[in-house]
Amino acid sequence: MNKITRHPISALGYQFIEPKYLPEGADEYYLRNKQNRTKTLFRNLNANEIEQLVRNQNQADDWNKILVSDAFNPELVKNCKFFGLIRIGKLEPFFLEYHNLRMPVGLYNSHIISCDIGDNVIIDNVSYLSHYIIGNEAILVNINEMSTTSHAKFGNGIVKEGEKEEVRIWLELCNENGGRKVAPFSGMLPGDAWLWSRNRTDTLFQSRLLEFTQNEFDVKRGYYGKVGDRCIIKNTLIIKDVWFGSDAYIKGANKLKNLSIHSTPDASTQIGEGCELVNGIVSEGCTVFYGVKAVRFLMAAQTQLKYGARLINSYLGSNATISCCEVLNSLIFPSHEQHHNNSFLCAALVQGQSNMAAGATVGSNHNSRGADGEIIAGRGFWPGLCVSLKHNSRLATFTIVAKGDYPAELDIPIPFSLLSNDVTNDELVVMPAYWFQYNLYALSRNAWKYEARDKRIEKFQRLEFDFLAPDSMMEILKSLAILEEICGKAYYQKFPTEDKVSIQSIKEKGKELLDSNDPILQELTYFASGWENSKRKIRVIKLTDAYLHFKQVINYYPVYCLTKYYAETDLRDGGLIKNLTSDLSQPEVWVNLGGQLVPKSSMDQMITDIKNKKINSWKELHLCYKNLGNEYEQEKTKHAFAIFFASEVIPSSEFTSAHLIQMLTKAKTFRQWMSDSIYISRKKDYDNPFRNMVYADEKERDQVLGSLEDNSFIQSEKIESKKFMEQIDQFLIALK
Repeated sequence: MNKITRHPISALGYQFIEPKYLPEGADEYYLRNKQNRTKTLFRNLNANEIEQLVRNQNQADDWNKILVSDAFNPELVKNCKFFGLIRIGKLEPFFLEYHNLRMPVGLYNSHIISCDIGDNVIIDNVSYLSHYIIGNEAILVNINEMSTTSHAKFGNGIVKEGEKEEVRIWLELCNENGGRKVAPFSGMLPGDAWLWSRNRTDTLFQSRLLEFTQNEFDVKRGYYGKVGDRCIIKNTLIIKDVWFGSDAYIKGANKLKNLSIHSTPDASTQIGEGCELVNGIVSEGCTVFYGVKAVRFLMAAQTQLKYGARLINSYLGSNATISCCEVLNSLIFPSHEQHHNNSFLCAALVQGQSNMAAGATVGSNHNSRGADGEIIAGRGFWPGLCVSLKHNSRLATFTIVAKGDYPAELDIPIPFSLLSNDVTNDELVVMPAYWFQYNLYALSRNAWKYEARDKRIEKFQRLEFDFLAPDSMMEILKSLAILEEICGKAYYQKFPTEDKVSIQSIKEKGKELLDSNDPILQELTYFASGWENSKRKIRVIKLTDAYLHFKQVINYYPVYCLTKYYAETDLRDGGLIKNLTSDLSQPEVWVNLGGQLVPKSSMDQMITDIKNKKINSWKELHLCYKNLGNEYEQEKTKHAFAIFFASEVIPSSEFTSAHLIQMLTKAKTFRQWMSDSIYISRKKDYDNPFRNMVYADEKERDQVLGSLEDNSFIQSEKIESKKFMEQIDQFLIALK
């Protein structure tokens, strides 16, 4: 039975805060007065103004509780009911216009309870407006219900005074059983969500992060909802416990409940028709349109949800777009693309720069006895059309998965690989270094595109968009040993010996064959083990090409860092190179901290500092992210040289200018190959007769698609390649 209680009409609009939660000597407006930062001086209505308001069919429980500014115009208030303390800013006789919506300033046909209303606001046909602070020139039109409760948390995972722990909102990320849940808060970065979702056995660390969140906000009851300056909210059904930043645009939403909707003049947030958002945080610059359903969620800055997408128990990183599909229990790092109606993502950690095709099902989670599986995909994850993956799976950076239903769990350690499911031969086929061999255009263009699309206003985390970075390069370094072992095993499979061969001897043989590019390599068949949880074969193709490309990339990578970060440095005195290469130990493991790459030792130190109370808030932790970002260029370059030394087995103390000259010369050759490959891989699309057959001629094709030579990325790439060559020449002149 619905419990409906009766109260005297004289109490409507009052006792917003229960007396037991009021500090001694404070009234129920003490937090409201703190929130409302207006400098307007309010006064009581005079007799003429009250008479005019009554003539305009207005009602109030107590006219003495309506306070107005000196620029108040009673002619602009008609057919409204007022209850509780109402404060109204200036009302001037003009209309406001936004996107062809033209409405006169004033309050019309509305039921208003205990609100503060800014200057030149439009409130028209708002059936129920309760306990809100409305900013200047805000427009509220055709709203059924808009209210704030005294215990509103605006989407943040906190507990107000007098509440039980059970009411806290959690995001159950990465795993459906809630074992990696985090409490959301306004300003939560992807690094925060990832750091919190890991290290689950460290109870002190976990409790400190929850403490950070709880202390981030005042737990007192009685905060009003806010509508920022120049907000437009129209044709919306239900709004409850929602905080709106300035310049937000809400049109035709069905239900908005327990939310913070951040918006600024430079990064306006928009929510459109048919959307239902509950228990979440929408960061600045987001767009949510056309029937979206989101529950227990956080959208980072500049993200988009469109066309009926469902986002539940998930964190969506900045500069990401999800349309039409369903995403559950996932932690998604920045620059994720998922556009199609029949794709599904569940219980996953997707580490950014990812793209899910139509029909991709990264969520076949019920292959065990419980909903407890996870998928971890490194940066650059691309599951193709109708790909189905099983939990648990782990994929290295820049893995592309070809169309197919993959029957068993995967653990792919080689980056830049193409996975194929060969049903005919019942094999998993892996092509390492696929992107370098066949589609360097897409790989390079994506890095360029993601950086260009980073529209964040506040960049606390320095995101890495380059495919050559500490995470991917460490995987490449480790891949060399893996490929050497696979090669050595293939050799001894074809040429067996009577004596048992050690793993070390197998690796050494593989390295010998690959480094010398021995012709026998073409006769060998390569198989891996442990990459799929099945008994079928795992065939590795193009292994020798992959090994060569990886070795070339390792040589190129330090030079690339030098040209990118130290282009203006004079190498003649040797100080820079000495600083970057001296006393380098084995290359350190780096982690992807929400799109920002940091040394694992730095992350471990942050965790220690949090536990030891040297870091005591999310703001202080974000400052650590920023400081690590400021050190990134130098640390990345040092790490690049450490990887090179580890690959070439050269002690850093023995590195000379002759070695550097050799590196520079090889890098120049490789960069030219990259530039040519980028062009050629795109040119294949223009030379393909099956692509051209739908056009009358080449002229029409170029009119529809744009000509190859006018491609903006290719033009940009040619410029960058030329700059690189010129920089290398300058370095070589300085060293000779």
